[in-house]
Parts: sequence; C-alpha cells; structure tokens
Amino acid sequence: MRIGVIGGSGLYEMDGMENVRKETVSTPFGPPSDELVTGSLRGMDMVFLPRHGKGHRILPSELPFRANIWAMKSLGVTRIISVSAVGSLKEEIEPGHAVIVDQFIDRTRGKRDGTFFGDGIVAHVTFADPTCRYLGDALYEATKEIGWTSHKGGTYVNMEGPLFSTRAESRLYRSWGADVIGMTNLQEAKLAREAEICYATLALATDYDCWHEEDVTVEQVLKIMASNVEKSKATINAVIDKIKKDRDCGCESALKHGIITDHDSIPAATKEKLDIIIGKYIR
Repeated sequence: MRIGVIGGSGLYEMDGMENVRKETVSTPFGPPSDELVTGSLRGMDMVFLPRHGKGHRILPSELPFRANIWAMKSLGVTRIISVSAVGSLKEEIEPGHAVIVDQFIDRTRGKRDGTFFGDGIVAHVTFADPTCRYLGDALYEATKEIGWTSHKGGTYVNMEGPLFSTRAESRLYRSWGADVIGMTNLQEAKLAREAEICYATLALATDYDCWHEEDVTVEQVLKIMASNVEKSKATINAVIDKIKKDRDCGCESALKHGIITDHDSIPAATKEKLDIIIGKYIR
C-alpha cells in the first residue's frame, strides 16, 4: 500500500518522512507540478507532490492534472489525500475548521483536463459519489483524534479562479447549499476515479468567502493557513493507522465496465499512453 498526498496552498512538504528521494517522473501528459517526493512516514510508503509546485508558481487553471495523477499511479499510489485551502460558505464552518468533502459542483470553464480518455478511446465511470467514503471516514476519525474541529461531508464548489468570488456568486453558491469553495480538487477527483485510485479531500477553511460581507484577502488566508497546515500534517500522521490494507470500496475496479470502445479499435499509441490505467482490461 502506498499513500499519495497532494499538498495545496501552504503545504509544500511533509515533515517526518524518512528515506526521502525526489523522483522526476515523465508522463505522456507532460511534466507534473514538481518532483514527487517518495519515502516513508511511520513505516508507511508515501508519495508527496506540491500541487502548485515549490514556491507556489502554478495557477489553478494551469495545473497539469493528468500528469499529476498519472505520475502518482506510475509510482504505485493506491490512495490520494488532497489537502486544500478553501473558503467557507456556511457560518458553522469557521475559519480554522476542516471539512471532509464528499461532493463537488463544477464552475470551471471547461478548459481543464478532467479525463484521461479521448484520442480514440471512450470510457465512462460512475462518479455519483466522487470521493472514497472509506478514506474520507479515516480522515475524519484522524481529525477527531488530534482534536481538530472538522465537518464530515460537504459540497465543494470548484470555481475557475484565480480571482476570488464576487459577492453575488458567493451568495448564489450558498443558496445551492454548498459548503466550501476552492479552485483545484474536482479534476483531481475525476482523474483519480478513472485511474482507480481512492481519493479524499481534506479541505482547510481559511475564510468565509465574501458572502460574510468581509472581502477575502491573501493576508487573511495566510493568517489562518499556518495553523491549518500544521493540523493537516498531524492528521496525515494520525490517519496512517486507520487505513486498511485491502480496498473494499469499489475504487480499485471503477473502470472495469467503463471502456465503451471496441478494444481492437483503440489506437496503439493511446493503448501505450494509458497502459497503466487500462492495460489490465484490454489485454
């Protein structure tokens, strides 16, 4: 079992990893956000990737989502924990709280790569429940163990960015019953499902978005973020003992009946590019 952690704003490295190595992974979709850091944390094989690159240099809309997930898959990752800063859309989700997200609403502009398929192959996978419930439950238990106020379940509005919401948008999302807002996690969740990797989001509330009548500022976000990042590191340490070796969640066979294209009709180049994802189903 190997756990991947994708670190968002403020989380650029994992403390306590041993036998650390930096891996430069070449993918059919270009380079990932940065080198992937492999090692062990309390005996668990881990892979860490800073989502925006070291120094936070990649915009949400510029992220190489397919390369990031493909790279994780190529290194044997079977579970991904995404750590992400978000704005809160509900009074009870206070800045400093955590949310274990279990639903998404897409407000991006259709320009982001959210599937591995195309180029001669069509596949459809179930995405009604876009995160792994078992991995999410383990994360929630870990937040409780370290004494972090957290919320089990929540809907994440994935906006385009990089600007924050207008007040009208923020109020609209609240009227939909959404819980938090961010800029990055939906495409990761889609690609992880296609790659048959368990995926869960640990969302770190840094502000109330602008519906609360206070403008969101980077200074405000950074003030809360430092505390949240330390708690997220403690949560990842705590979750290790709570993740079962065997997967009985269905994520590992999500693509089993998803490939629609006749196998003999799939171009050879596409078969090669996606071998680590589709190979077991088309040989």
